[in-house]
Amino acid sequence: MQRAVRLLETVAGHGAGAPAKQLARETGLALPTTYHLLRTLVHEGYLRREKGLFFLGEAAERLSSSGAQQKRRITVADTLARWRDAIGGPVYYAVYRDGEIELVCVADTPGHPAVAEWADFRETGHAHAIGQCLLSQLDEDARRDHLHRYPVRPVTPYTVRDEHSLLRRLERLRRMEPVIERQEYVLGAVCAAIPVTIGTTAATVAVSLPAHQADRLLPAARRLQAEMSRLVGSLTLSISI
Repeated sequence: MQRAVRLLETVAGHGAGAPAKQLARETGLALPTTYHLLRTLVHEGYLRREKGLFFLGEAAERLSSSGAQQKRRITVADTLARWRDAIGGPVYYAVYRDGEIELVCVADTPGHPAVAEWADFRETGHAHAIGQCLLSQLDEDARRDHLHRYPVRPVTPYTVRDEHSLLRRLERLRRMEPVIERQEYVLGAVCAAIPVTIGTTAATVAVSLPAHQADRLLPAARRLQAEMSRLVGSLTLSISI
């Protein structure tokens, strides 16, 4: 196993491919052993052979991609946890991908629990700050397409009442200003979402607090924005997860 891994690592260092004899020399393996391992790795899809040169195969590339993806997820989770501790409330990271609202990661604690998803989060984007923030970043056609698939409907007594009212609210939002929502998605909770636009991808980082701490919401959002300005690179990497 260790010898096979050594071979894979050596092949990975040769973007233009490498012949068996060179790989044997660089790994310190006997040539017959090298040939045997190369044949096995080609058969399993970890390597491919072209004109006597060996390259990484699809199986190895998938493995590498999966490892990189996991590393990005850990980076995002660590970043959100740092922000959570700085502002004293649960922090959320969400993106708008393939026509859907996707909650990527949440950092909370028993003392500062996240808002419970009691109504389908994707279908109620009009009712929570995260969804409103993401919808505000879409163009008009994409926004109307989303609301056609997921119509505005009451979730709590405070939810925006109809599509026209929601669209007017979204149009009034100022660029990079936090989107504030008070008990529209769940009673007893308030939320602020901050837009993060990277390329063509709409994303947001949000914080929620109990409704009785509503006076802390805007200061917490401002603190979160300050923290984000220092570590936004962590989110840039995570867009592809």
